[in-house]
This record gives sequence, C-alpha cells and structure tokens, in this order.
Amino acid sequence: MTTAITIGMIIIYVAIMMGIGVYTARQTRSVSDFVLGGHSVGSWLTAFAYGTSYFSAVVFIGYAGQFGWTYGVSAAWVGIGNALLGSLLAWIVLGRRTRIMTQSLGAKTMPEYFEKRWNSKGLKVAAAVIVFIFLIPYTASVYNGLSRLFNMAFQIESEGAYKIIVIVMALLTAIYVILGGYAATAINDFIQGIVMLVGIAAVVICAIHNRGGMTAALAALGDIEVNGKTNTLNSVFGPDPLNLLGVVVLTSLGTWGLPQMVHKFYAIKSENDIKKGAVISTVFALIVAGGSYLLGGFDRLFCTLSADGSDKTVISTLSNGKPDFDAMIPSLLHTALPDILIGLVVVLVLSASMSTLSSLVLTSSSTLTIDLIKPNMKKCSDKKEMLIMRVLIAVFLVISVLLAFNKNASISTLMSYSWGALAGAFLGPFMYGLFSKKVTKPAVWCSFILGIGLTLVHMFLFGFGWNPELSKAVASLPLNLASPINAGAIAMLLSLIVVPLVSACTKVKDTDHVENVFTCYAPAAEKKD
Repeated sequence: MTTAITIGMIIIYVAIMMGIGVYTARQTRSVSDFVLGGHSVGSWLTAFAYGTSYFSAVVFIGYAGQFGWTYGVSAAWVGIGNALLGSLLAWIVLGRRTRIMTQSLGAKTMPEYFEKRWNSKGLKVAAAVIVFIFLIPYTASVYNGLSRLFNMAFQIESEGAYKIIVIVMALLTAIYVILGGYAATAINDFIQGIVMLVGIAAVVICAIHNRGGMTAALAALGDIEVNGKTNTLNSVFGPDPLNLLGVVVLTSLGTWGLPQMVHKFYAIKSENDIKKGAVISTVFALIVAGGSYLLGGFDRLFCTLSADGSDKTVISTLSNGKPDFDAMIPSLLHTALPDILIGLVVVLVLSASMSTLSSLVLTSSSTLTIDLIKPNMKKCSDKKEMLIMRVLIAVFLVISVLLAFNKNASISTLMSYSWGALAGAFLGPFMYGLFSKKVTKPAVWCSFILGIGLTLVHMFLFGFGWNPELSKAVASLPLNLASPINAGAIAMLLSLIVVPLVSACTKVKDTDHVENVFTCYAPAAEKKD
C-alpha cells in the first residue's frame, strides 16, 4: 500500500513538472529567455528558485546525517547560518548590484561577467572551465542522495537498481530543462519549494514525537557519550564548536561565489523584487535548512553503530572505519515516519534535488556555450546557440551520472570539494568586483589559482585515502584540516583576503574601461533602471 501511494505521488509530481516544461517551451524564443527568463522573474519565483537550488538531497540526506551525528542539535546553527548569511545577507549585499552590473554589461553567466568586468577573455575561459569541471561532483552528490532515499522507500539495494534510479533522474531533469530553460526551472522551483516547506515541517514533528517530544528527546540525546562526555549533543554549541563554525562558513558563505546561486540575481525583474525576495528566501531557508539540520541532530536516537538489543537501526561502518553517514537520515525516516508520510518525503527530496540539478545543468551548459563555444564560431544564431546548450545539458548529465555510479565518495565530500573550489576561486573577485574599481586582474587570477590549487592539493593529500596516517595526524589538530569542509571554508576566506591584498600591490591598467563599467551605478542610470 505504501509503495503504491509513493509511486502515485511521484507520477503526479513528474507529470506536473513535464507539463510546465512543455508550457514554458512555447515562451522560450531567445537565449535570454532560455538562460535568464527574459529578466522577468519576480520575487517569489526567484526566492524559491534560490532556496530550492540551495537545498537538495545533499543537505537533507548527506549533510544533515553527518553533522547531526557529529554535533547533535547544535547542527541547527548550520541552518540558521544558511538563512542569515547564505540567504538574507547575500541578497542584501549582492542582489541589487549584481542585477544592475550584469544587465549593464550584458553578462548572462559568471565567466562572462569576469570577461566584461576586467576586459579579459582569459579570465572568461578559465572561469568557464572551472565551472564545468567542479559542478560535476556536486551533481553526482545529488544523485547519491536521491538513490539513498529511493532505496529506503522501496527497499531497493541492488547496484543495478541504483544505476537505474540515477539515470531516470537525469532524464527527467534533462527533459524539462531542455524544453523550457530558466522559466521552466523557476516555476517548477516554486512548486517544489512548497512541497519542501510542508514536508520538512511534517517530518521534524513526527520524528521528535516518535521519541516522546522535544524535552524527552533532548534528555535522551544528552545521555549519549561523545569523547567521554555527556550533555554535549543536546547543548547549544555542541561538542566541537570550532569545526561546526567551518561547516557554517562553507555552507553559508559559499553561496556568494557559486555561479548557479548568484545567477538568480541576474534574472530578477526589479529592485523591489530583490527586497521582497530577501525576506522570502530567508524564511524559506530557516524552515528547510533549520528543519533538516535539527532533524539530523536526533539521528543518534534512531541509529547505532552496533547491535545492542535496542530498537535502533544498525548503521554499517565504511572501509575507513567511519559510520555510513549517508544512510542515517533514510534510516531515521524509515523508523520514525508513518507509512503515509514516506511518499511525501520521497517527493520532498525529489523536489529539492530536481530543482538543484536543473540549476546546475543550466549553469554549466550556458557557461560552455556562451563563454567557450560561441566566441569560436563565425556565425551563431540564437536558435543554434540554444540547440548547443540543450545538447550540452545532455553531455553534462551523462558525465555526472557516470561519476555518480561510483558510490565510494560520500555526499558531503563531493559537495565540499565542489563548493570549496568554486567559491574559493570566485567569491572574492565577484563580490569585490561589484563594489570596487581598484580590484585588479592579477588579484582575480590569484584567487582562481588559490581556490582551485588548494582544493586539488587537499584532494590528493586526503581525499583518496592515500596517506591515512597523515589524515589521522591532521584530524587530531584543533582545526581538522583533513576535512574537505574546513578546507573549502578556508579557501573562501582566503579569497576574501587575497583579492584586496594583491589589488593593493598591483595597478588597474585599463582605467577607462573600469570607469565605463561603473557608470551603471550612476544616479541617472539607476533612475532609468
């Protein structure tokens, strides 16, 4: 009965999604329509598109499971940070200026922004390559999270079934994004966002009720020992506040430099919509991210690492000796939820993940087409350009699917390397470039090299388990530098430091070009806008 209800809900959801793709395909007539929705997307659609692109199966399944197990209820601080720093402050600081400058420059992608802001084709090419390469592991992590949930809902464990799930999700994403582009994703994101809000609230309430209510659940969590201490998993800042801060920085500040996130500001209709969108996006993040991490904080009450005669689900241990974090939230849901809600949760995570996937593939395909392929073609009409983008959407998804077939890397590791590389390279140049005329081209190159270099070095030293003794030694330090999460957070902070320092030591050569760029903020231009 439960399986039939779940399948029925999925069929209805997919039918709606495909219908929106067909509807918006009729209104998508140009590259601007396909990539930016014709600059006509309002506050509600943009805010929900931002939120649903932000939170996916990666957060609900991977991050909530791992950080809830590690930090207890203090993991909810990650959700609060996502709302205040990753949503509210990002909209306030970046929203208006991003919209004005990108529209003035005619930039449709982040690499195109780098080219036109600093008059450099080299920056555009480098940024486009970085975007394409490092969005792939993020996409693979979303597939990983989806497959975990489907395994829980339908009791599917075989390798072949896992691959089928990944392929079907990729095909569904490809269909509606190829048909309608940004407009299709924005409308779908709004519907998906509503499902996420209702689903998260229902799941958190049921899980806590299953353990006797909030007071009883917190008391039981406090009885669990972590490093020989009790009453840490139910405390305000948890057993490890310093490394918790690293998680907050990575998952919150990272949105400021991710092309698929700031792209939402390119397309929003007006400045008034930015103000409204900031509030809507923040409330959305508080409910969805705060609820997800709070839910994860109680996963030790539902999961255990060894059979002890309790009613807990036994979680397997991976080859590296760590618990299988990605299996925790699915196990919690299977234990805590009534059968009727399993279908809602499947649609919830499917909604969150499909919206994120659509944003990722659209960002990647538009970047390759606009920034790498089109400049090297003598003639490229809008029709041909959109055809190339649609083909590249399929190519990007095929590569991501092949990477997702390898389940050895955890969800959080894949996402951390993706966010660390992208935001570590782009955060400082993108943000400072909106506000300051003094940011120089060498400073941008330094940020690119530092962000990607630090990520690659960390991957080879710690990511593949080639030197377990080094990883163990570094992990014992107060700040665990062996963690890809902390490495990504450090890369972002270094980008914010390096760009102004290098700019202070170098000179802006093309001053006339810079002055022309910043005329978009002149009072007359703003009034006209």
